[in-house]
Amino acid sequence: MDVEEALEFVDHLALTTTGKHLDSLQKAILRGTWNNQKYKEIAQHHNRSEKYVKEVGFKLWKLLSVALGEEQVCKANFRAKLENLRVGNISLFGNGCIHIGNISADSSQSSKNLQPEPQYNDKFNEPTSNAKPKVCQDLGDAPEPNLFYNRTSELTTLENWILGRTRLITIYGLSGIGKTALTLQLIPQIQHEFDYIIWRSLRNSPPLASLQTDLIKFCRGGAPVPAPSVPAAYPEERATTGGLPLLEYLRSHRCLIILDDIQTIFSSGQLAGNYQPGYENYGAFFKQITESSHNSCLILLSWEKPREIAALEGENRPCKSLQLNGLGPEAQEIFREKGLAEPEKWSELIDLYRGNPLWLNIVATLIQDLFGGSVSEFLSYDTLFLGDLESLLDQQCDRLTASEQQAIAWLANTPEPADISKIPENLQLSPPELLKVMQSLGRRSLVETVKQNGRSHFTIGPVIREYIINKTRNKN
Repeated sequence: MDVEEALEFVDHLALTTTGKHLDSLQKAILRGTWNNQKYKEIAQHHNRSEKYVKEVGFKLWKLLSVALGEEQVCKANFRAKLENLRVGNISLFGNGCIHIGNISADSSQSSKNLQPEPQYNDKFNEPTSNAKPKVCQDLGDAPEPNLFYNRTSELTTLENWILGRTRLITIYGLSGIGKTALTLQLIPQIQHEFDYIIWRSLRNSPPLASLQTDLIKFCRGGAPVPAPSVPAAYPEERATTGGLPLLEYLRSHRCLIILDDIQTIFSSGQLAGNYQPGYENYGAFFKQITESSHNSCLILLSWEKPREIAALEGENRPCKSLQLNGLGPEAQEIFREKGLAEPEKWSELIDLYRGNPLWLNIVATLIQDLFGGSVSEFLSYDTLFLGDLESLLDQQCDRLTASEQQAIAWLANTPEPADISKIPENLQLSPPELLKVMQSLGRRSLVETVKQNGRSHFTIGPVIREYIINKTRNKN
């Protein structure tokens, strides 16, 4: 058996088992493994991260172990096991059948029920041969796409997570940081992976049952949603997700659901990620999406991270979160569009406003309007301009608890990064309380962590610092 015969054999086996052919990366991993290449070499040759190639390889070996009835197929023994099986009880016939011992499987027949419905030519209403399945999209709640600034690394990370069958992804960060723009840019890159793509905003805080009814209605092509009859197999799922069979649709179709403005279902005046009364079932829903078996994906966009995510996420778990930070040098494109002068000063401006695209757009407009585009003249002022940023920061900082307000005021008046093991006397918080507060401020993206002498220290960015100091001064 040579490598091409091995690829053909495994492809038939995958099709028989899953209803899908091997994709290009899976074939590359098999080919590389056959030729004794390391994951690192395979990843470099195909412009993927080594970590992602390992994840795809792990799932591929698991698939082969189940399909072949072997205890454990892995990278180290793949070729030997396949060659042993080839000369033993497995045969591949030219008519597309695989014979394993006394069992025969026709790959074309076994996958017939797993293929998408035939696509139709709208003009003649006749099936069209070899047509790609149409992706049904409803992006009605998605905002108009703004200018997108290079986020290649983040896009690659998200794409790898989705291709790796991550079920729940949280993208969180300050308002204006670019969560929506990033997700809108992601959709064209991964839309071929899904049957349905749906974008919904929670800005009006819909109850979970209403949201699920809306999602199911779209999946049913607008047909009314029938009253649920609880099957014996999934009574606990119906109980925790509002009694509607959304998970059944996520199992029978590959859906991408994007929920924007998640922070609107969280309570103000409580630590980050705590739900408003009556919305606690969203937390159970997110947990169920992560832990149930399906091939769909839910993306959450939020100012703050839901509290249950920390317990669900992990490197090898189907729940991931991405804290979106500001732009780097690519933010200079904003200043070029605004016609600002003195490019040598632009990096200082980006650092002061932490690369937040919305903040930089607001400031660049001010510099053009009041300073004729001169960045150095703007920077000559002793205080940092906030202007329209104050109302944006009000929306986020008004959500803080009294304890969080104490802690962030302390950080604002501490010039150097603070060591939270040394609590000042005027900060009336116990060590456990302070740890909870700092974790919550981190989930709101309001504090930054830096390492000093091997210990974590905490600080806040110049804009947040100026805002907090101004607020304190106005209160006094």
